[in-house]
Amino acid sequence: MKIFTCIAVAALVAGCNGPETMSEQKTKLPIEGTWRLVTGTLIEKSDTTVTDYSTGRSFIKVINATHFAFMGHDLTKGKDSAAFYTSGGGKYELKDSSYTEHLEYCSDRQWEGNDFHFTVTITNDTLVQQGIEKVESAGVERVNIEKYVRQKP
Repeated sequence: MKIFTCIAVAALVAGCNGPETMSEQKTKLPIEGTWRLVTGTLIEKSDTTVTDYSTGRSFIKVINATHFAFMGHDLTKGKDSAAFYTSGGGKYELKDSSYTEHLEYCSDRQWEGNDFHFTVTITNDTLVQQGIEKVESAGVERVNIEKYVRQKP
């Protein structure tokens, strides 16, 4: 019985002394979480294209303390002319409202290795990210404005 008690006490103590105590945990940034893209607006030269991601498409961005990842696809499983798939991710930096993505992985490989500078605002459960996307190898230089809604756990 004494051995069982010693083992139980040792397990309890070990469980309480995990790698981080509550006071050592980092404060979670407001940008961290899972975000669903609602609309995307691209402004290139004099052309403006607004894409509604609430019907026919699904796109999410996941942001943790150090990295971001995005995934998007059509909801028809690629079976019509609206078929699309995209994904990517990497590290990011956030200072006040200045948000920079360092794209390390991307389904469109010409975009890899580029940095994208945005301004972000978070109001309640809405994140708006806007900035200039420039990828010389792809001939892209445009304003990108994305509106996301935080997903509940």
